[in-house]
Amino acid sequence: MSATIRVADVIRSCWDAYNSANRLPPHVGNALRHILECRTAALGGHWYECDRCRSEVPLYNSCQDRNCPTCQTSAKEKWLAKRREEVLPVQYFHTVFTLPHTLNGLVDANRRLLLGELFSTANWVLQSFAHDPQWRLEGQLGFFAVLHTWTQKLQLHFHLHCVIPGGVWRRASREWVHCRDEWLFGKEQLSAAFRNRYINRLRALRRRSKLRYVGAAAELASDAAWSDLLSRIADQKWIVFPKAAPAGTDRALEYIGRYTHKVGISDYRISSLKHGVVTFSWRDRDDNNQIKYAKLPAMEFTKRFAYHILPKGFHKIRYYGWLSAANRTTNLEAIRKALDVPEPEEAEQQSLPEQILQRTGIDITACPNCHGGRLKATRRIVYPNRGPPICTRKPTA
Repeated sequence: MSATIRVADVIRSCWDAYNSANRLPPHVGNALRHILECRTAALGGHWYECDRCRSEVPLYNSCQDRNCPTCQTSAKEKWLAKRREEVLPVQYFHTVFTLPHTLNGLVDANRRLLLGELFSTANWVLQSFAHDPQWRLEGQLGFFAVLHTWTQKLQLHFHLHCVIPGGVWRRASREWVHCRDEWLFGKEQLSAAFRNRYINRLRALRRRSKLRYVGAAAELASDAAWSDLLSRIADQKWIVFPKAAPAGTDRALEYIGRYTHKVGISDYRISSLKHGVVTFSWRDRDDNNQIKYAKLPAMEFTKRFAYHILPKGFHKIRYYGWLSAANRTTNLEAIRKALDVPEPEEAEQQSLPEQILQRTGIDITACPNCHGGRLKATRRIVYPNRGPPICTRKPTA
């Protein structure tokens, strides 16, 4: 099993044929271009010299695109550093809201609109439950939600991971109310409320002529097909999966970090690329989480990976309730005071190599040749002028 094959290598192996055969929207073409250029001479970088053996090593800049599997470790570390100041000493909950696959075609044709509705529906449901007296909280939740759009095999699977501190903030009385241990809201009740609210939103959008019917959703333009769709999804059991996150601040934060900066597939899951076929690992949830291997032509793999590149400017992580950006700092100060929790100490600033060494045990400053020396930057590799965008064909309407 090779440890050097990246998602970028798979895309590069079939790029000319794939780009010629497909009409890529600009945001997809640009994201794929960034991934192909990541950590190559196209983005510039620095020459590093070993202080022991004096060998020189070129290290190229990363693209920092949110869709690039290679760049997400550093992005996650930066995000977690900010979140460490916001974690409360309470039980956290992880709740997943999943849209039925029956809606895949419609959502795919209306991504920005209907994925936005997924966020707003989850917020509406959770806040409604938090204010409902039957759940014995009657206050405002604060949480963040992270959108994922894939299965382990890179097929469409639209779902939202919500990470929720276990309790509510009553602003008027300046009071924090804890939830019951390891239990927040009822699973079946959440599922029914999620289904009913989202279907009502679909009806409203249809009445206002806000939906597009293209691709796999083209057949839904007729009233008969639309009514049949609503009937089918109303009869389905929508999946909402709530569970308690690991107890303890550090464990909860590490758990949270698993979901925030994922992309469709990570580089480490690519095991081989031979004769135009890529082999990658996947976890079978229906078979006791067994690790299995799948094979796809590189063209099909690239097509599936591109499915999960979100529209430009679409926020995949969103904050709600007392954690919303507008009042987060003020609310956290008041909640800590109510919980009699001291303000967090300012975290010691670590360099990225130090963070990676601490979390992975990998020292990226070690010389790859003698393994005993340390690399130090000596001179810059000039960032070349960018050429025209890789995406050369006109996007679909």
